[in-house]
Amino acid sequence: MAIMRYVLLKQEQNISFVEMPASHAYQLSALNLRLHKEIDKLTADQVPVLPYAVAECDNVELHDSSIKIVSGLDYLNSLEKEFAGVQEKSYPLISLLTEIRALQAQLEQWYEEYEEEQLG
Repeated sequence: MAIMRYVLLKQEQNISFVEMPASHAYQLSALNLRLHKEIDKLTADQVPVLPYAVAECDNVELHDSSIKIVSGLDYLNSLEKEFAGVQEKSYPLISLLTEIRALQAQLEQWYEEYEEEQLG
């Protein structure tokens, strides 16, 4: 059975949990910090609004149905789509997209290996 961790994301008054393999959760938190550090340097008109990674935890038991647990891969796919759509002229956006896509690829590989283990 896979050990999962949850990254708590907060954007204004909204919170969500992103479910990640325990071995990759810190990478999502680090990516979030890096994106926040660089996002103010973007000059495009339409820049994604990012939540802040505020915590990581091992277990989540939700008592509020308005709060959702999102798959890490789904979250990264959405994040990649948002950043790929930015019409940036000055800042080397490709470096941020490369970091997003690298973690996205790692998660895809992790899920493939996990599914093979479950079938094997």
